[in-house]
Amino acid sequence: MQFSGGMRKKLRLGGDQRKASYPHSLQFYLEPPSENISLIEFESLAIDRVKLLKAVENLGVSYVKGIEPYQSKLENEIRRLKFSFRESLEDEYEPRRKDHISHFILRLAYCQSEDLRRWFIQQEMDLLRFRFSILPKDKIRNFLKDSHLQFEAISDDEKSLREQEILASSPSLCGSKLDLDSESVYKIPFADALDLFRGRKVYLEGGFAYVPLRDIVAIVLNEFRAKLSKALAVGISLYFCTLFSHTHIFNYILLVIFHSYTGQDYSIQKNAGKISLDQIDSLSTKSFPPCMRQLHKALRENHHLRHGGRMQYGLFLKGIGLTLEQALQFWKQEFIRGKMDPDKFDKGYSYNIRHSFGKEGKRTDYTPFSCLKIILTNPPGQGDYHGCPFRHSDPELLKQKLQSYKISPTGINQILDLVKGTHYQVACQKYFEMIHNVDDCGFSLNHPNQFFFESQRILNGSKDIRKESIQPETPQPKPSVQKTKDASSALAYLNSSLEMDMEGLEDYFSE
Repeated sequence: MQFSGGMRKKLRLGGDQRKASYPHSLQFYLEPPSENISLIEFESLAIDRVKLLKAVENLGVSYVKGIEPYQSKLENEIRRLKFSFRESLEDEYEPRRKDHISHFILRLAYCQSEDLRRWFIQQEMDLLRFRFSILPKDKIRNFLKDSHLQFEAISDDEKSLREQEILASSPSLCGSKLDLDSESVYKIPFADALDLFRGRKVYLEGGFAYVPLRDIVAIVLNEFRAKLSKALAVGISLYFCTLFSHTHIFNYILLVIFHSYTGQDYSIQKNAGKISLDQIDSLSTKSFPPCMRQLHKALRENHHLRHGGRMQYGLFLKGIGLTLEQALQFWKQEFIRGKMDPDKFDKGYSYNIRHSFGKEGKRTDYTPFSCLKIILTNPPGQGDYHGCPFRHSDPELLKQKLQSYKISPTGINQILDLVKGTHYQVACQKYFEMIHNVDDCGFSLNHPNQFFFESQRILNGSKDIRKESIQPETPQPKPSVQKTKDASSALAYLNSSLEMDMEGLEDYFSE
């Protein structure tokens, strides 16, 4: 795949060529894309796929996979993001092309660590399982053939000979001879059907598994996982090669994708002045996410936070509506309670706070940290209180903290199970549902400030404090991608974005 700064010239393919390029609504992604695309499209495709995989993750832990609510909600999300999903839809070339290219982009972005690879593989497998489940039976055989899965279907005579054994060993057939008569049965090497064997869901004989067509998805997923795992291992080498190559813009975009937050922009203070300092203590227990709740508690108890905590908490407070004057007063009052001299605060800390509001230095209006940034960057050390409690806390300490928040034992177990599965944002979303006594919060949690505004919406009945959170989702960084026409402007855009997000802020908040 080649990259260019200008707008991509769309390939002019005829109907038969377009169909041959992507014959199915699902893919094994055996061949990488070979066309030229612009850097703008590269980033856009990648961010849309991140949104899709996050939706797959959230739905997978909120609903039983395969049941109607899961299927319908995931289908709606795929429709919204304009990815392919149904075989019978007309003019599916562009959605399938988008699916193909975006998958390979995210391979590069998510091959960098074991945790990222594991997450990426799981979400891609769940997405393939959904698409396979709605694939018409008459299309499955063609898909298996095109994916190089040459499974051998046994003859009717051989199926009749083993009819009773196959019916008894395959729960999906429900013991129905009629179902078996209309179903192809595949003879597959035992080693390729281990998942079905573990669940005692397949008939074995002579080193082969006899698998009905409706159960073949387990075999398909195993093959997909093996191929994708191997491809990601190769992707590590390719990723590090790009770090030392001349394609610097490409490297920048990989960083943007990896650290991208794709939800509401909380850098614009539309609620400035609507929060009073007297409200903060009560709001911290009602509407703060656990990461900010623990920072507020530590500040009140110790009258000081180290620079990582001040960065995370200060920008959050700015995002919920504290003005510059209120922020200066808030931090000064608290630090003076810790026996700090007022003059020392004015000389050592006031500039830092003004800088975070864009009033000093480069005049950059810094954005409150997203969940992704808190989870993936700057892990807390000894004496620190920043970070994500679900990601960075010992399970036993997290359990004690949740008990102090009056979460029920059943709720604590549910949250700890999500944490064990590395679903940190979903665990925080479950915490939100429990403290607000709702069965389904109706959103995917991506940002601490989103937690606050959604909480206020529930507690106050959508009054003014909620105005900001009903804005349409906008990806960050926020400059208009559509207006970026060439490679040089793309590079400038990415450089400025990374500067705003990564560069220098720790120095401004340093001890």
